[in-house]
Amino acid sequence: MEIRINNKIIGDGNPALIVAEIGVNHNQDIELAKKTIRAAKESGADAVKFQTWKTENIILKDSEMAEYQKKNLNLVESQYDMLKKLELPYEWHYELKEYAQKLGLLFFSTMEDKESVDFLIKKLKIDFIKVGSGDISNYPLLRHTAKYQIPMIVSTGISTLADVDEAIRIIRGEGNENVIVCQCTSQYPTPHEDINLNAMTTLRKSFKTLVGFSDHSVGIECPIASVALGATYIEKHFTLDKNLPGPDHKASIDPVEFDKMVKAVRLVEKSLGHGRKELMPSEKSTKKAVVRRIVALKDIKKGQILNDENLTFKRTTNGIEAKNYSFIEGAIAKDNIKKDEVITFDKL
Repeated sequence: MEIRINNKIIGDGNPALIVAEIGVNHNQDIELAKKTIRAAKESGADAVKFQTWKTENIILKDSEMAEYQKKNLNLVESQYDMLKKLELPYEWHYELKEYAQKLGLLFFSTMEDKESVDFLIKKLKIDFIKVGSGDISNYPLLRHTAKYQIPMIVSTGISTLADVDEAIRIIRGEGNENVIVCQCTSQYPTPHEDINLNAMTTLRKSFKTLVGFSDHSVGIECPIASVALGATYIEKHFTLDKNLPGPDHKASIDPVEFDKMVKAVRLVEKSLGHGRKELMPSEKSTKKAVVRRIVALKDIKKGQILNDENLTFKRTTNGIEAKNYSFIEGAIAKDNIKKDEVITFDKL
C-alpha cells in the first residue's frame, strides 16, 4: 500500500512522513508562523500542518473550553473567544504555503467545515487534508471532503473501532481510497497508559489502510516506537517555545526535541530491515570467528572410532562446523590426531 503526495511516497518500505503540527501555535502572528515553519524544516520535518476555520462557523459563543485548555491557558473564557484569537486568516495561508514550499516542505491543514474544505482544496490547492478527531462523526463533512478525491489523514481520537469503521465506509463510499488512519488520543498531554500504540495494528488489519500516529504525549519516545508498529505518518505538535501563551504549546515539542525525534525515527526505520532472516554482511567475519568446529578432545590413535568421547567443539576459523557432527560420528581416524587438532574430512 502506498499514497503519493506531491513528490513524497507514503507507504510500506518508504520513510514515514514526519509532520510538524504547528496548528494554533502561530498565536495569530504571521511572523511567528514563518519562524516556526523554518525551525520545522531545520529540525527535519517533511511537512507542516496548520488548522483552518472561521470561528463563527464551527462553535457557539457560549461553548466551554476543554479542561486542558483551561489548565494550559490558566484562565477561563468561552471556547469561542479562545478560538477567535487563534484563527489563521485565510489570506495568510497563501503566504505561509509559499514560504513552506520554498523550503521544500509540504503544507496542509486540518479543515473544520465545508467552507474551509473548499477554500483549502479549490483555492489554496493543497495536496492532502487532515480530518481532526472531533469530525470523525461529522458524516456530511466527511462526504463533502472525500468527493475531492485527495488523500485524507484521519485522526481517531475519542473514537471506538465502530466509529472509525463508519467513517472509513463513508469516505470509501465516495470513491476515495487514499486514506491514512491515525491512532490518536485526544488529551493534551496524553498519559502514556492511554496512548495505545498497539491500536495501529488493529486499525491496519481492520481497514487495510496505511496507518499513522498523531501524538499528544510528552516526549519523543512514542513517535519513535510507532514506526516499529508500522506508522507511515507521524504528527507531533511543534512550538518554538513551550512557554509561549496558548493552549497547545505545553503539549508540543521544541526544535531540539523534534530534531532528536526525526533522527531517532530514521534510525529505527533503517534498523527495521527487509524482514528476511539471513546472514547480514556485517556479521560474516563474526561468524567465521565464533562458530564452533570439531576438534580432538584428546589424542586419538589411528584406527580409533570418532565419537563424543574423543571429540569436542571449539572456536576456530577452519574445519568442520559442529552442525555437521553427524556426518563424521562413527568415522575411523586415518592417522594419529593430537589433542585440539582440527578435524577435517581428509583425516577420516
